[in-house]
Amino acid sequence: MPIAVGSKAPDFTLKTKAAEGLKDIKLSDNFGKKQTVLLFFPAAFTGVCTQEMCDQSGGLGDYDKLGAEVYGISVDNAFSQEAWAKQNRISVTLLSDLNKTVTKAYDVVFPNLAGIGDTAARAAFVIGKDGVVKYAEQTPTPKDLPNFEAVKAALSK
Repeated sequence: MPIAVGSKAPDFTLKTKAAEGLKDIKLSDNFGKKQTVLLFFPAAFTGVCTQEMCDQSGGLGDYDKLGAEVYGISVDNAFSQEAWAKQNRISVTLLSDLNKTVTKAYDVVFPNLAGIGDTAARAAFVIGKDGVVKYAEQTPTPKDLPNFEAVKAALSK
């Protein structure tokens, strides 16, 4: 079960691959400024994950209008994420949780996915400007996508 709505969001600092090299992204840097959408996904270079991140990349303007920053989080390393993003024109900021610390903190570990080991489950969180979880969803299976209309509804409240 993912962490509950109304909980203080666990803060984190994760790596992303930027033009200038690896860059730290800290969740709490958004507090007081904008809302944050966290999209946990199992693995880069897989069909459903590619579909999800490509679809969300195409809709980033909608999130911007709602005052939200969107991050995709997986246990892949930042260099693999960058290659995948370039290959598929993914513009969502991808964050590497290689050590699974954030995946565990949000309680969205998917154990032994397809025999390859523990990954992030597919999940979505909306974190308010105040750092409190406004929406939390873990999908029943890795093949199911989050309810993005519910995510956007939580952002508009």
